[in-house]
Parts: sequence; structure tokens; C-alpha cells
Amino acid sequence: MVRTSDAIRRALDIAASAIGLLVLSPLFAAIAAAILVESGRPVFYRGRRVGRGGQLFYLLKFRTMVPDADRLGPAITTRGDPRVTRVGRWLRRTKLDELPQLLNILRGEMSLVGPRPEDPKYVALYDADQRRVLAVRPGLTSPASLAFRDEEQRLAGEDWERVYREQILPAKLTIDLEYLSRRTVASDLRLVLRTLRVFAAR
Repeated sequence: MVRTSDAIRRALDIAASAIGLLVLSPLFAAIAAAILVESGRPVFYRGRRVGRGGQLFYLLKFRTMVPDADRLGPAITTRGDPRVTRVGRWLRRTKLDELPQLLNILRGEMSLVGPRPEDPKYVALYDADQRRVLAVRPGLTSPASLAFRDEEQRLAGEDWERVYREQILPAKLTIDLEYLSRRTVASDLRLVLRTLRVFAAR
């Protein structure tokens, strides 16, 4: 049985993503043009991620790196990564590269609020308790994504992957699991507003 709160969240997801895609379509066009002028196609990046129930899906972003960047280096972007383009640096700083995920939300693969979707490589490292984050749709924003919005800057040096696996990833999962234990529709809406305020100030 679908809980009332889940039905409300899904209705809000559909309404917000549909309106957002419509209202932001001129911005989408401008960003796409900037990417094409600087580094050509493709405009979008499609990354394989793990969704609710362990189902795989393709996360959409505006491309912020050189074409075929995934063949030239790691899946995670570290501080000063030379693969990031000039337009890409601006998109990453403002988080506008994440806007195409409104399509993922409209399709039901993601939600406005939920743990950020992770690469299968790192989901394979989750213990039984950490895998509880897979019980919900991944989100465009989460408490952990706000707490670690400077994640790229924390990943520097040759041991960046160890830092991510042993420190950052477990910390993010702990934050999101704690939030899920007390989550309500109202708290989700507050988190969306807080996210908008944080990134509007950047």
C-alpha cells in the first residue's frame, strides 16, 4: 500500500519538475549553447547510478568536463581536475549542472529530496545498515549534499579515493539515514527552501 506521505511527495515531485522544466527552458537553452560553443557535443552527461531498490538508472547533468572525461580519469571529480571546462567550473559552482535531473524526477527515478544517487562502484561498499538509503528514491538535494557541498574541494592529493570511501561517504550516509528516520513532507519542503537559499547566495 502506498502511504499518503509518499503519494504527496510524488505529486509534488511531478508538479515541481514539470513547472521547473517549463520555466527554466530558456536557461537550459542558454547553458546548452554555452557548452556547445566551448567544447561541442554532447550537452548532457549521463552517469549510471543506483536508485530505489537498487535499480540502476542514468543520472542527467549538463556536461561540465571535456568529452569522454570518464575515459580519461576517475568517476569522482577532485579539486583542480583538469578535465573540467571553463563553463563547467561555473556550472559546478552554481550547481546549475544538476538542473537536468528535473527530468529524472519527472520520470520517477528521483525525487526532490532524498539521498544523492551514488555510483554502483561505491554502493557495493555499503553495509547492511547503510543500504537502507536505497529504500527511498534518491534526491536532487539532501542534508548530506548540503553538508558536503564543498566535497570537490576536500578531495585532493593521491589518497582522494581513500578519503572518499573511508570518511566522506560514511559521513554522508549517516547524515541521510538520520534524516530519513524523522522525515516528513514538511521537513522535505523546508530542505528544498534551504537548498534554494544556500545556492542563491553563491
